[in-house]
Order: sequence, then structure tokens, then C-alpha cells
Amino acid sequence: MATALAAPSRAGSVAATNVDPPRRGSNTAWKRFRRDRVATVALVVLAVLALLAVAAPLIALNPSTVDLDSIKMPPTLQHPLGTDSAGRDVWARLVHGARVSMSVGVVAVGIAMFIGSVVGLVSGYIGGTADNLLMRFTELVQTFPLFFAVVILVALVGPNLVNVMAVIGLISWPGLARLLRGQVLSIRQQQFVEAANALGAPGARIIVRHVLPGVLPYLAVYGALALAQAILTEAALSFLGLGVQMPVPSWGGMMNSAQSLTVLESQPWLWIPPGLAIAITVLCANHVGDGLRDAFDPRMGAR
Repeated sequence: MATALAAPSRAGSVAATNVDPPRRGSNTAWKRFRRDRVATVALVVLAVLALLAVAAPLIALNPSTVDLDSIKMPPTLQHPLGTDSAGRDVWARLVHGARVSMSVGVVAVGIAMFIGSVVGLVSGYIGGTADNLLMRFTELVQTFPLFFAVVILVALVGPNLVNVMAVIGLISWPGLARLLRGQVLSIRQQQFVEAANALGAPGARIIVRHVLPGVLPYLAVYGALALAQAILTEAALSFLGLGVQMPVPSWGGMMNSAQSLTVLESQPWLWIPPGLAIAITVLCANHVGDGLRDAFDPRMGAR
């Protein structure tokens, strides 16, 4: 009986510790993702939009250039999407606005993912008092409606590109933190984590090497879905005049300048392009997120 209950040998413990956490194969996930044609097309469209944003200075005029002879002109060969009330090229402002929207989305989501990952991983792995404190703080932040909290904070700190990025990122992380905490609570009960703990591995090493790989799929899905939310939030702020300020072009700002009934009825080239750009980008990001969720879902492999 004593032999049966004896602790495993050191060699057996080392062997158990060297076993990496089970990970979903990236190749299999990519194959599942490619089978989703809608998600694949959405990813291609997002890639094209990102390329246009990066190449904006090469494929469009300066968005602040004013042509007094071409004020509110409909689309022509010289101005493919027409001009606005100041004689500025709508195509130039559209592609340069893509740079603003994409940069806000990427930076804000990056901030939210960093904070949410740190809070979720530490809270779920350490537990105890630290878990209680972090989760109560997370719930406190989550009690404020996201959009109204962003509006209030941007109004307090001032509406500009950097502040919009920071505020959206600093407010939108609680959902990710709670999601990752739940996953970490499950992962830390696995044998490979217990083996690493038995050998005295530092907690930070266990989190980075063993726990973090198990939650990467959730981070990927969150990143795609949060990108859509961040772009939509920035557009709404700019539409309200609390986002990116003139003369910096933004899709929401372009929609803001096309509020009059005259523009809506007789000058559709001023509001249809930015409206379509916002809708297409948000829809594509959501479809990519859905595709990633299905690709990383282990149940999909059984179908």
C-alpha cells in the first residue's frame, strides 16, 4: 500500500513537466477557416482595406487640398468620388480616413488585449485575494456603459486621435478579462500545469509557457470582434464631433459633414462612400471573428 501511494519518481515528474499543454493545431484551424468562404472573403477584404490605408499617400491626393473650382462636384475622372463642400477630394479623404479607422482599431484593441490578458491570466491563475480584487475592479469598470463612458472620458481629456485610441482601449477590456479568467481556471487544473508547479517552476513561466498558449484562440477571436467594435465606436465619436478633429479625415467625420437634407438628397457621393466603408469593415471583421471562433472550436473537427 505504501508503495502504491508513493510519490512518482523525479524522472517521471520531469517527463510530465516537459509535456507541453495540448494545443489545437494551427494547420487544422487554418484549414477549417478556409472552408468558411464568407470568413475567407471577409479576411481578403480587410487585407485590401489595410493595404489601401497603408498606401494612401501613394494612391490619393492630399486629403486637405482645397480646389475652389470643384466645390461639391459629382464624381468625375479627376475626382472619382467627387468633392465635398470645401472642394476636397472625397476619394483622398476616404482612403486616408481608412488609416485613421484602422489605426484606432488596432491600437485600441491592442491596449484592451494587453490589459485584459494580464488581468485575466493573473486573476485566474493566482486566485484568492488577488482574484477577488481584480474581478471586483473588472466588474466596476464593466458597470459603465461602454459608449457613454468613452464619450464622457473623451470629452474630459480632449478629442484627438491619441486620446480616442487610449480611451477605447482602457474601457473595453473587462469582457476579455472575464473570459480568460474562466479559461485559466480550467487550464490550471490540467496535469501539465500541476507537474510544472510540483517541480517549483515560477508562476510567471507557467503562465507564459503553459497557460497562455491555451487561451490564444480566444485572444484571436476577441481581437477580430473587438476591431469591429473599436472602428464603429471611433466613427460614432467622430460623427458626434468628439473623435478625430478636422482637418484630419475620418469616416465618422465625413458622415458628420453630410447631415443636411440637401446633402442626403442631392449629394449622395458625400455620405455613401464613408457609410459603405464603415459597414463593410465592421461586417468583415465580425465575419472573420466568427470564422476564427468556428475554426478553433474543437467540436468543428468532428463534423
